Order: sequence, then C-alpha cells, then structure tokens
Amino acid sequence: MVKGYKISTPFFEFGPKAYLYGEKLLDLIKKIDGFADKYDMDVIADVQTTDLRLIADNTSERIHVYAQHMDSIPVGRGMGTILPEAVKATGAVGVMLNHAECKLTLEEVEKAIKRADEVGLATIVCADKEDEIKAIAKMNPNILVAEPSELIGTGIAVGREYVDACINLVKSVNPDIMVLPSAGISCGQDCYNIIKAGADGSGSSSGICKAPDPAAMAEEMMAAVRRAYDEREK
Repeated sequence: MVKGYKISTPFFEFGPKAYLYGEKLLDLIKKIDGFADKYDMDVIADVQTTDLRLIADNTSERIHVYAQHMDSIPVGRGMGTILPEAVKATGAVGVMLNHAECKLTLEEVEKAIKRADEVGLATIVCADKEDEIKAIAKMNPNILVAEPSELIGTGIAVGREYVDACINLVKSVNPDIMVLPSAGISCGQDCYNIIKAGADGSGSSSGICKAPDPAAMAEEMMAAVRRAYDEREK
C-alpha cells in the first residue's frame, strides 16, 4: 500500500479497457471531470498506457489516472514490458493489476504491488473467489476490486450477499483497504445498490463505453453513487 495516497469516498472508477482511446477518450473523461466537480467525487480513470500522459495533462486533480497494467521489472532489460517508473513519469498516480482480462499469478501480483509501492503508485487490484480476495488483501493494495469474472461485461450485477461477504472479508484482513465490489454494472441503480451495501466506491467499463450516450450514463452512475453514499451516512 503506497503511503500518502488519498482518494475521497465515495469514489468512482471508469475503465475504458480498449473500447476508447485518444481524443475520443479525452473528450469523455473531460465530461466526467465536470461530473466529478458537480458531485464532489474523485474518479479513477484506468486508461491505455499510450493515453496516460494525455489524460493526466488535461484533467483536474479529481481524475486519478491509473495504468491498466504494469510489470514488476526493474529499470534495464525488458523489451515489450511496462516499467513502473515509466508509468509514474507520465503523471499517472496508480495502476490496476490482475484484471480478469489480464490475469497474473499471486506471486506476480505481490511483486507488482511492491514495485508500485517503491515508485509511489497506488494499486487497485482485482480478485475473484474468496481465497484470491483474502490472499491479495494480505498484500495490502490501496484498493481491492472484488468481481466474479463470470459476470464481467454481462450486465448482470453482483448481488448484496456477495458485496457484504467481500467487504467483511477484506476489512477483516486490513480495514485500511478500500473495497470496490464490481462486475456487470450497467446502470445507476447497480451503483446505488453497491454503495448502499457499504462499498467505498463503484465503477463501470462496458456499461459506460457501450451506452448510447456514454457521458449521460457516467453521470447517471456518479449521481447514484453520491445519492447512495449520502443516504448511507445519515
């Protein structure tokens, strides 16, 4: 867990995967940046490696720019890999690791978290089943994304029972780890339900990128996150 990293709760995570890139991605994230101010909410944008500097240089501090992946290599040999120091140099503040579409071994996850800590990058790490969630929680990432891989991209959101179990499991290992139960988030109501269940944040990838109006869907989700959190805290 990189020291000194702060992100407000609730937060929102937008992962464009490989759906959006370049100027079209920047245009959408600039709109999301406006929503971040409107709803008083920080946003993690985990973008293509080639877009890290573009997004970091053209958005406010509300947008926390993360790489979608990096390798645990040191400076030196490593053609075709993603160097932690190079990610940091773009202006990115964090990295996502172990997404279901870019799986790592637990050994590699641990190495990558340590390298991220060394260079000052926050980590948002994905996990699936209970044993993997518990193992990764012991590695002390900043944020843990608990998502059943079979629901990713389906539009079928995780249920309350899964959300409760994930939050309790992670917090029992380290209460300082923020928890984002996810997968299948396709509308504002899905985000609302997850935040009401106790999550620190919510987010979406294909639910936004494949929507008829991605910006409108992003705002719907972010408004729902804010509403649910404010209701929960009363």
